[in-house]
Amino acid sequence: MNHSKVELEPFEYSYYDYSDWYTNNAEPTNPPKEVISPCDPTVDDKLFHICMLSISLVVMLILAALTRKNKLCQGFARGSSNIFSPVNFLDQTQQKGLVMAVFGQVFSKLSMLVIAPDPLPFSKDTPAEIKEYMKIIAIFYYPVLYYPLLVCCTLQHKAGYVFGTLLSFTHFAVLVWQKFDCPVTPEVYKYYALLASLPQLACLAYLCVQFLFLFVKGPKTDEDLDSSYYTKYVKLLLKKKSSTASSLATDKPTLAERILEVPKSYIYIPEKVFCFPLKLAVSAFVALVAIYHIALLLVVMVIPPVHIVRAGIDENMAFLLLGFGIVLSDDRMEVVKILIFYTWLLEVCFLCAVTLSCLVSLIMLMRSLILHRSNLKGLYKGDIYSIYNSQQTIRPSKPGIVCWMGLTGYQAAIVCLGMVIQTVVFFICFLFLVFLIIIPVFYGRNVIVFEIARKAWPGWVTLILVTALQHVTAKFAFIKKEAGTTDLNNRESLFLLAYLLFLINTVVGLVVAIWRMVITALYNIVHLGRVDISLLHRTAESYDPAYRYYAHSLKVEVSQSHPVMKAFCGVLLDMMIEGGRVGQKIRDAEEGIQENRPSKATSRRRICCRWQLLYTLVNNPSLLGSRKHFQTLQTSESVLNGTPNRSSKKGSQRETHKPDAEPVQSSETPSNQD
Repeated sequence: MNHSKVELEPFEYSYYDYSDWYTNNAEPTNPPKEVISPCDPTVDDKLFHICMLSISLVVMLILAALTRKNKLCQGFARGSSNIFSPVNFLDQTQQKGLVMAVFGQVFSKLSMLVIAPDPLPFSKDTPAEIKEYMKIIAIFYYPVLYYPLLVCCTLQHKAGYVFGTLLSFTHFAVLVWQKFDCPVTPEVYKYYALLASLPQLACLAYLCVQFLFLFVKGPKTDEDLDSSYYTKYVKLLLKKKSSTASSLATDKPTLAERILEVPKSYIYIPEKVFCFPLKLAVSAFVALVAIYHIALLLVVMVIPPVHIVRAGIDENMAFLLLGFGIVLSDDRMEVVKILIFYTWLLEVCFLCAVTLSCLVSLIMLMRSLILHRSNLKGLYKGDIYSIYNSQQTIRPSKPGIVCWMGLTGYQAAIVCLGMVIQTVVFFICFLFLVFLIIIPVFYGRNVIVFEIARKAWPGWVTLILVTALQHVTAKFAFIKKEAGTTDLNNRESLFLLAYLLFLINTVVGLVVAIWRMVITALYNIVHLGRVDISLLHRTAESYDPAYRYYAHSLKVEVSQSHPVMKAFCGVLLDMMIEGGRVGQKIRDAEEGIQENRPSKATSRRRICCRWQLLYTLVNNPSLLGSRKHFQTLQTSESVLNGTPNRSSKKGSQRETHKPDAEPVQSSETPSNQD
């Protein structure tokens, strides 16, 4: 009895002490250091969007009435835009900055919907069941909201510039007001919403300044075919190259020049007589905005949790690690310092990985711009094989139209995914470098990599010596040079050495295979965000969807925006439209106005340039279906036989693709043909 009594008393004592701890001596738990509550700005988002939609609708109706009034007597591509064609994506001479800013604004807005609690501003506390549907609606809503900004900058009307200034200033002022009211939000990170809105503020500020500048300057009158860009391009194309430039091109570059060529090949330098297509310019700018948003999202989703983990490290972590058999030190305070230092290294490695990923993405983007220009120039000259692995006809097609429309979105999505994968891979590489190489060298502990290398050093030395032996013997023993030619020498020794080194070359081949896999993976990861190159072999590049989209979109771009074709169309329109420059000269000649006749040398050069222009247009495959004899032949054959004759079509196409033909030099042509 006494024994049981002794056992019960401590039990009762501990029980009452346990309950007393929770009743009388209980203290409230410490709240978090910083509690961020939801913030409602003074300018209600719902009311603002309702007002902006109403104002935008009124602006669109006014602009529709103005364009309908001014639409008469407007030629093709000569300012005949309307509200249903906000941007002429095939015009290389219009204001690209405004269009790029609007696209950047829309993409910045949509990129924040990924983690936004309320995708649409018209509803708060959106239920989780319908949040995904709201995101789909928001994908269509925000482009509609900023659509009037595109219309205002494209109509070439002072009223449009006034309305554009009003809309852009309103969007900018309200966004700044909201960020001043609520700089801190509870989503992901307290300053994420503020940092994510910086591209929007920059784009809206640019729109405000540009609309004011265009209103003061007035609408441009040399849009598209009226612009002098195409005639300058043709003049540069037909300009003879100097002999000094050709002689410098044949000289062999020095070592310093070859080293400097490498960084120059990754720096985009604009050229005087080359305008980037609007579609590619918008794609590049949206990719730049995507790089910023992905880098910001990666940082705010990883670094704050690492800070929280580091703040929660205490002496109990030593017992936790001891449970897994990890003993960092006998002193628990030293274990805490080591863990804090390791978490700091994790943070540094991740920030370095994000920074390196951003730099790689920017360098690849600049390299893409250089390759875009090279590809366009090659296709302008008819170099099909620089882009495609087979003979292609540069014409619009159904997949080409689809790819051309979606090129901007494709590139933005691929850049985002590429940055995420690059950051993960670079982070793993930095962890390997820091925790397996740098820290073991400094502290002399956990030198696992060096222990493995020390045990395997005889094999590595053997592989290096054998590889060096093969290179040395190949250079000095098995190659002979006679009379400027090279041939094999000492064939018996060569055959003997090839047999004796068979097994060791098998081991070398294994190392080479692993190295090949590593290089291929790193190359594809680095270039994953680019659409202008294929990550597959030349014969299998059609299976690469990103490159396929890019190649098909170039067909539409080149066939519809060829500078030589547009220069020729501009000359024809000047001759056909009454009041043109050529028409005025004809009327002056009919009225008896005498002009100073050009000299024979001037007439000869003019005739030569016109014959060269005619030859270029004849050999343009995109104009084949528009020629009169081709359409007449097709119509007659379809009427007589029911189906067109494919052999004649192929023959006509073959004639237009002759690469070895020389331009006609008609210096002896009489001057009356001018």
